[in-house]
Amino acid sequence: MCRHLAYLGPEEPLGRLLLEPPHSLYRQSWAPRRQRYGTVNADGFGVGWYAPDDPVPARYRRAGPIWADTSLTDLARVVRSGAVLAAVRDATSCDPDPEAAAAPYTGDRWLFSHNGAVKGWPDSMGGLAGSLPPVELLSLESRCDSALVWALLLNRLRAGMEDGKALADTVLEVASAAPGSRLNLLVTDGQTITATAWGDTLWYLTGPGGRVVVASEPYDDDPHWQEVADRTLLSATRTDVLLTPLKDPRDDMAPVPSEESRT
Repeated sequence: MCRHLAYLGPEEPLGRLLLEPPHSLYRQSWAPRRQRYGTVNADGFGVGWYAPDDPVPARYRRAGPIWADTSLTDLARVVRSGAVLAAVRDATSCDPDPEAAAAPYTGDRWLFSHNGAVKGWPDSMGGLAGSLPPVELLSLESRCDSALVWALLLNRLRAGMEDGKALADTVLEVASAAPGSRLNLLVTDGQTITATAWGDTLWYLTGPGGRVVVASEPYDDDPHWQEVADRTLLSATRTDVLLTPLKDPRDDMAPVPSEESRT
């Protein structure tokens, strides 16, 4: 599907996070080790980062594979940040503007990425799309499923909902409308990282100096990487990581065993 990564901590050159590790996001674009769906993430990439004293993130995206971008090496060598979100994409559907469909998406102070796919797209999401203000639908960056999921989440964030609740409510809403969807979502505001494991892999690594990385898969063989269980919400700051189970909406629809079947 896709691979993505978010980082909080001391300022680092982008290349040290995205290019240099032995199993970096760069390498995961053609040789992921833990990807469950798809094999090559060559349908675009993007990186977003925060500069000191500026709450609005910068962003660099391209439609092609990350390994084909001749400008990225120089950019990643000189740009430093203490808050980063990046992704490489394996598209599940065609898009008239593949660069616009590449994560990260932005809105106000947030960066967002979606690793997965909405089942039954676009028919399954018609009802949820209708719940958004018309101007937000008309402002979608892309016509892909990730863009609509982001619009649903951003609508909650702009209404003042706390990041973790907004992310959890969005995942549960989409999962209810489109059962079987894979919804590994990742969002940061430069101060926190919030993510869901819902149908694909998610890992995190903490380190000294208030360093935390949340990623689809480990970018090296450090034994301190921790796997996040499926159906889990992760909320991280530079000092803490909190994991909260999420309940699949389908559990509420499961038939109750009869007295006969219990005996």
